[in-house]
Amino acid sequence: MSTAIDGVQYTPAELDRDATFYVAGHRGLVGSAIVRRLESAGFTNIVGKTSAELDLKDRDAVFDYLREIKPKYLVLAAAKVGGILANSTYPVDFLSDNLRIQSNVLDAAVANEVERVAFLGSSCIYPKFAEQPIREDSLLTGHLEPTNDAYAIAKIAGILNVQAVRRQYGLPWISAMPTNLYGPNDNFSPEGSHVLPALIRRYDEAAKSSAESVTNWGTGTPRREFLHSDDMADAVLHLLEHYDGPEQVNVGTGSDVTIREIAETIAGVVGFEGETEWDTSKPDGTPQKLLDVSKLADAGWTAKIGLEDGLDRTVAWYRDHVDTIRE
Repeated sequence: MSTAIDGVQYTPAELDRDATFYVAGHRGLVGSAIVRRLESAGFTNIVGKTSAELDLKDRDAVFDYLREIKPKYLVLAAAKVGGILANSTYPVDFLSDNLRIQSNVLDAAVANEVERVAFLGSSCIYPKFAEQPIREDSLLTGHLEPTNDAYAIAKIAGILNVQAVRRQYGLPWISAMPTNLYGPNDNFSPEGSHVLPALIRRYDEAAKSSAESVTNWGTGTPRREFLHSDDMADAVLHLLEHYDGPEQVNVGTGSDVTIREIAETIAGVVGFEGETEWDTSKPDGTPQKLLDVSKLADAGWTAKIGLEDGLDRTVAWYRDHVDTIRE
């Protein structure tokens, strides 16, 4: 489906480096990476507010802020996120908070005629038993993973919101669905983090204390794909300048590893020499989540940061910031 601005057909091109660019969630894992990428690309007017400065669940405050800054471009990277434990414990929060954040920001963007918007979701939008690798057209073809279905429904609603804006208002907005992300400014808390930062913290603390063993959830057999946040940020800018279409675009590496393999790799990176045990009474989650990234490749982008290199960088960042990381 094509889009147009003021009746003129829209063609993706290099963005105006001097225009106001609002990054919602600019302090988080993805948002901070996007800010770094925009700065390196020469953007001169990147704006953002912390959650303490602007509660994105407050509709009036969000509308007032966008009316004030009048952004030309916007990336919606703000979200309530967490791992299996957090998602399964607080499904109401993950559904309600994310729906409100998304509708407030996207509605305010419509009201202020923001030209180009990128909505960022998650690979958990796809059915639990989707054919691997997962194509974009697998969306809404099967049951979701129960441990994070509330979060997934919210993100699916965001995709449909973007598609509805394209149909109703003709704005060239897009959606990008990343695989499992990691990198600087991640959440490393034991209760709220995703699997990779949780493993980094667990193994690093075990290495420092010379623990004899580390216990991880599940069997270690599920397969996961991991993408460094700096690669994600580079992909988002590339899509904004090269892609226009209603269908969400998968963003990943095109390869995956087992949780057991990633645990062994992290143990080696941090220097843990003990044993790893697996608590099989705990859930594994989806057996495999590998994204088909052919649409992204057709748009001219592929991942650049290898997993071991990315882990080395992330462990170094974690150790440098261990006393100040968010819990």
